[in-house]
Amino acid sequence: MLKPGSFGWILALLLGGWMSLRTYHYFFDKKNPELHVVGLVEGESYGGDVACVVSGQHPYKVKTISVFLDEKPLTYNYSIGKSSFEYPFTLPTRTLPDGEHTIKIRLVDGTYHKNQAIKEFKVQVDNAPLQAAFVQSNTDFRVFQGRTLHIQFQSNKPLKEAYIKVLSQKYPCFPEAKGSLIYEGFVPVECEAKPNEYMLSVDCYDNVRNQVVLEGKVQIVLYPFKKHTLHVSAEKVAEEKEIGASQELLNTELKKITEASPQEKLWKGMFYLPTEVLRISTEFGTIRTTQEKGLYAHKGVDIVNSPKSVIWSSQDGRVVIKDRYAYSGNTVVVDHGWGILSLFYHLDSFPENLEVGQMIKRGSPVGRLGKTGYASGYHLHWEMRVNNIEVDPLEWTKPGF
Repeated sequence: MLKPGSFGWILALLLGGWMSLRTYHYFFDKKNPELHVVGLVEGESYGGDVACVVSGQHPYKVKTISVFLDEKPLTYNYSIGKSSFEYPFTLPTRTLPDGEHTIKIRLVDGTYHKNQAIKEFKVQVDNAPLQAAFVQSNTDFRVFQGRTLHIQFQSNKPLKEAYIKVLSQKYPCFPEAKGSLIYEGFVPVECEAKPNEYMLSVDCYDNVRNQVVLEGKVQIVLYPFKKHTLHVSAEKVAEEKEIGASQELLNTELKKITEASPQEKLWKGMFYLPTEVLRISTEFGTIRTTQEKGLYAHKGVDIVNSPKSVIWSSQDGRVVIKDRYAYSGNTVVVDHGWGILSLFYHLDSFPENLEVGQMIKRGSPVGRLGKTGYASGYHLHWEMRVNNIEVDPLEWTKPGF
């Protein structure tokens, strides 16, 4: 007989406590086993043999594991018999047709209640070789200073990512329409870009990271920008600085907006002129001289129409700025997605129902033609930016662009 204080007595107490805890878990534990999976992500695409690891645990023990592929067992009631475990398996996607497949993993514990944990993954199998080609057969592209290089290519399946590399920069590519296999990208060429021939490539990646690289050349062509002198009275400049925020603040906001622009094409088709055009008073890229700002390139199009004529959005997008600034006056900026912005300057007034953050359709009013800000008369300064670089907006209104 064990005496109190002896080692055997302590061991017996511990063993009895352990047996009582095991008995409790066996009869009364209704907690499902913990189940974790490494190597599978819901909705992702996979190719080749995919290595996966299932891990799990339960206070009593995990009794069995089953793995089903499209409701057919890869592993069925495989015995585990441990409180914690890791179980590796391979998903053989090469034996499967491309498209959606379902993997279900089930753990059953060893308690009286046979508690279960189940996880299900719907994944895409993609083992088709990636192919892509430029839409136009001639891969020697030409673009004027201050214009936009529009590149299109076609792939044989949806892409995870694609981008153009040129002029030491990367520019995203995206489907020209929802579900389309024709992709497009826009490269802004600054007015000051050096005329020369440059190498260009398009890196394409499918959903399983296969890569295809398209190569070409782009010739940046010298554009004969005009010259123009503008005078705005010192009194008006001082007045506008009093009532409008600084242009530096606008530039800071535009940079932030470009970085946060949705990676989604919010517009369809070509862009439209934002008002009726009586005449173009200043073309894009005109070398302008003023007393206040000195010598600079005018990186927008100045459109003259009747005073207080309606100005409308040139395409669908989201209103991201509606404010007054010292030089641009009453200003509206519309984000069309993928870092492509339309800017409308010198507005006389805003529509009452126009709010920052709202979606806007092509043709919806954004203001009335005015002369607020750094302006000597009634006109609209219409600007477009791609990746925060100013480009000629009239080019975007041409059917062949």
